[in-house]
Amino acid sequence: MADVNRGSRPLSPFMIGQYYRPQMTSISSIMVRITGIATFGFAFLVVCWLIAAASSAEAFAVVDGILTSFIGDLLMLLATWAIWYHMLGRLRHVIWDLGHLIEVEISEKLGWGMFIGATVLTLLTIIVV
Repeated sequence: MADVNRGSRPLSPFMIGQYYRPQMTSISSIMVRITGIATFGFAFLVVCWLIAAASSAEAFAVVDGILTSFIGDLLMLLATWAIWYHMLGRLRHVIWDLGHLIEVEISEKLGWGMFIGATVLTLLTIIVV
C-alpha cells in the first residue's frame, strides 16, 4: 500500500539540521572509525621514526626533533587519546556482539563513558609516562 505521508517527511536520515539530531551512539561509532584512521596515521609516524633511526644519525635527529617538538607532543597526546578511545570502542562492540548492554539508554551511556574513559586513561598515561 502506498505511503500517503511520504511527501511530508525527510527521505534521508543524513539531513543534519532540523530533520535529524545526531545521537550519542552514532557520534561514538563515527569517532571509533576516525580514531582508527588516526591511529594508523600515528603508526606511520612511528615507522618513519624507526626507519630514520636505522638509516642515519642525521635523519633520526630530524624526525626525532619533529616528534619531540610541541607539535610532536600534541600529536602524541592526541594519538594516545585516539588509541584509548578506539580500544574502548572495540571493547564496546565485543560486549554488544555477546548480546549485552544493547538497550538505547545504556548504549548512550557507554558512548559518554568512552569519551570520558579515553580522557581519563590518557591523563593516567601522561602521569605514568
